[in-house]
Amino acid sequence: MTETTFADFGLAENILKAVLEAGYSIPTPIQTEAIPHILMGGDVTGIAQTGTGKTAAFVLPMIQRLSTGRARARMPRCLILCPTRELAAQVAENFEKYGKYLKLTMALLIGGVSFKEQEGLLQRGVDVLIATPGRLMDQFDRGKLLLMGVETLIIDEADRMLDMGFIPDIEKICSKLPASRQTLLFSATFPTDIQRLAKTFQKDPKKIEVARPTDAAQTITQHVVHLPTNDGKARRTALRRVIETCNVKNGIVFCNRKVEVDIVAASLSKHGHDAAPIHGDLPQSVRTETLQRFRDGSLKLLVASDVAARGLDIPDVGHVFNFGPPPKDEDYIHRIGRTGRAGRTGESYTLVGPADEKSWGFVLKMIKQDVKSFMPEGLLEELKDLPPEEKRDRPAGRGGRDRDRERGPRGRSERGESRERGPRRRERSEEAPAAVEAVEAISDVAVITEAPAEAPVARDEAPKRERGPRSDKRRERGDKPRAERSEQPRMERTERTDRASDKRERPSRDYKRKDDDLILEPAPERVKGFGSDIPSFLKKR
Repeated sequence: MTETTFADFGLAENILKAVLEAGYSIPTPIQTEAIPHILMGGDVTGIAQTGTGKTAAFVLPMIQRLSTGRARARMPRCLILCPTRELAAQVAENFEKYGKYLKLTMALLIGGVSFKEQEGLLQRGVDVLIATPGRLMDQFDRGKLLLMGVETLIIDEADRMLDMGFIPDIEKICSKLPASRQTLLFSATFPTDIQRLAKTFQKDPKKIEVARPTDAAQTITQHVVHLPTNDGKARRTALRRVIETCNVKNGIVFCNRKVEVDIVAASLSKHGHDAAPIHGDLPQSVRTETLQRFRDGSLKLLVASDVAARGLDIPDVGHVFNFGPPPKDEDYIHRIGRTGRAGRTGESYTLVGPADEKSWGFVLKMIKQDVKSFMPEGLLEELKDLPPEEKRDRPAGRGGRDRDRERGPRGRSERGESRERGPRRRERSEEAPAAVEAVEAISDVAVITEAPAEAPVARDEAPKRERGPRSDKRRERGDKPRAERSEQPRMERTERTDRASDKRERPSRDYKRKDDDLILEPAPERVKGFGSDIPSFLKKR
């Protein structure tokens, strides 16, 4: 049986030339099954492991179909949606690599970069628009682009798009697209509930699943490092020992929180490791520069949040280190999938403390395979002698929650439990009795040591406070001093109540008032607007 080649798909010569120059001659399983169906114009749901060529599986047939036709102003012909800026930039690089011999135009709409150049491209018309949902809707609402000419909609990392809060945006975008379009969804993981939701955007899609979504690539050797403590300092020490033991050429360190990314990167740099952080709070220019340094080999360790778990296509990553199990089990597949790509071998190491055992158990249940235990020589003894890390007060987010976690819109896992808030609740419940006892103890002391009340000091003997300009003004107006005002008898509650009832029972203002008594005599006629003086011309009849 002869092996399938890219030429068997009927791709144009210019596309085949670019593919060969990129170093590929044999398509991967996902490409073999997806490309023919996409070329025929059908909807496709593609599920395959990371690093198996999913991006090329939809880019190659897309540019083949776009090679005929012409773009119109502000009306892209193909729309590609991505969850992160890095993934959008990665797809744009693939488009430029495979379509360099075709006269196709492309615009990239992502946050953190200037829009002037992209706006000029949209005004002239582009064949492919690659964007994140937020920036796309922003420009659409401003009237900078129209979506009625889109022939193909591609959602990359579809499970992430539909699960991280983009569902309203995607529904709004799809409502602006023509009904007769081709819709392609690709991802490494695709849970059942997300599949049901994705069917609302497709018509009779062909499901292509070349591997179980939760399977890790066979080229990756997985390890787990069980730690005896949850202390952050001990965990950072263990990470450094693992890196030093493995003789790492380059690698990516994944953390669950943005604040952990900065702390771990600073710790590695302090101890002589070449490391730099990347997460969603950094400016886009810094993120792009850091990724380029890592691609070029000038940066050894990239400390990242899950923003880099998808879209990073760096074939020669040798190691992946998890500072802890990820908040969502499926992210473990994406994380370790940054290594062992394109047939190369790779290694992954996950640090697991006593508090992480439950999360790690879910990961093992998902991947359905054993993971080798690893422990650097002498690490356990070093951790025993290590002093615990000093606890620092960290500002909490709104409602006392930590907003550094890069998870879904509600900060919860798919099992519906909040892994971050449980321990905090327990700490508060433990601190509550102690706080109550302390307050009671303070109140008891206050009662015992309370001194007898001293005799009041006469007002004449009290030290006079120096009067400022405001007191002088009061004196000029004839206001009574504060001391005299305070000596006046206070009105009793019953008297105040009676006076208030008198006000409610007062007659209309046609009757005049003398002192505090009401005289039931009609008041003199008044001309409104002139006071007591009536002009003479009004008196004449």
